[in-house]
Amino acid sequence: QVQLVESGGGSVQAGGSLRLSCAASGYTYSSNCMGWFRQAPGKEREGVAAIYTGGGSTYYADSVKGRFTISQDNAKNTVYLQMNSLKPEDTAMYYCAAEMLAPCVSGLDRYEYNYWGQGTQVTVSS
Repeated sequence: QVQLVESGGGSVQAGGSLRLSCAASGYTYSSNCMGWFRQAPGKEREGVAAIYTGGGSTYYADSVKGRFTISQDNAKNTVYLQMNSLKPEDTAMYYCAAEMLAPCVSGLDRYEYNYWGQGTQVTVSS
């Protein structure tokens, strides 16, 4: 059973940084599409960033390009989301998602993913 556990959320002021972690367990595959999504109250869940752990290709939403960086540590089965220059509009619940043994298609479409974590809250104040 694949399990994803997010951590690293919190409250920061605008311009600050946070690093989210997604620890995955319950599988041994090394070539997966791993994504980060976020959902603010009253809004749809949107893709933020994704990475294909088999080759390292990355994908970003336009709204976070140049500010967020997704990375992987295959030895730890962990994917990270480094978030810099945070803005109040980045405030949301952030979710990790995984699709096993598959490259990312767009990486930012929630329907690409079968496994989800419980989420970690990020709040950015102005």
